[in-house]
Amino acid sequence: MPDTNVGSLYVVATPIGNLDDLSIRATKVLAKVKLVAAEDTRHSARLMRHLGIAPKMVSLHDHNEGARVAQLVRHLEAGDDIALISDAGTPLISDPGYVLVRELRAAGFRIVPVPGACALITALCAAGLPTDRFTFHGFLPAKGSARRGDLEQWIKVPETLVFYESPHRIRDTLTDIATLFGKRRVVLGRELTKTFETFLDGDANTLLELMSADPDQARGEFVIMVEGAPQVAESASEIDANALLAALLAEGAGVKQSAAVAARVLGGGRKTWYARAQALKDGD
Repeated sequence: MPDTNVGSLYVVATPIGNLDDLSIRATKVLAKVKLVAAEDTRHSARLMRHLGIAPKMVSLHDHNEGARVAQLVRHLEAGDDIALISDAGTPLISDPGYVLVRELRAAGFRIVPVPGACALITALCAAGLPTDRFTFHGFLPAKGSARRGDLEQWIKVPETLVFYESPHRIRDTLTDIATLFGKRRVVLGRELTKTFETFLDGDANTLLELMSADPDQARGEFVIMVEGAPQVAESASEIDANALLAALLAEGAGVKQSAAVAARVLGGGRKTWYARAQALKDGD
């Protein structure tokens, strides 16, 4: 049983846009704790002013989380309750907090989740894609080669794929998805719960065309949801293999990239697929 003389850590979800989404319970917790560990105290101060409270705050972000643990442990040992919040949404979901929660739980402190807004779940519930099974991969790598390498691993995954993305990379990421996933359905949730909340639906190339026609659609923070791979037979015929390579080449993928995709989807060595893709490209 937890020691009743020590404090508890409350992991509190905060709004992702609309401040009215903060739960009554979360408001009460933030008002009663002795300390709030916030990803950005300046950002979170605006939320506290909106609530009419002024708790003591300390920063906790990716660069100082490990160093903050000992300090927060001292507060808990002194009997102070602490709330952990991120800039928006549920802490630890592509946000800081994992190290703190892991260490405090290992030390026997009480961890209390206070659920609420999460961009991942908010987007999925309105996308019209299967939600009985999905995989969440957070933010994709910034560098193109690493991003494509990650995406290649998930081509055969049958469940809905979910990613977060920034406005600076949304076009590059959609271009990679178009190359690797072809006409697979993609739904973008943009600026969720905010004034300009938008859902864009179509294949990746269609969404790129929409952004070209209306650059405003490339602004804001995004949740990208990609339809899972269709069920296919365990073995592919010679015609299926050639059709896949031909489709990838027709979509603008290079020989090397097409070979890598074929190897992941159909199995076999990349060198073999490279030779076949090169032969198709040369018209042999």
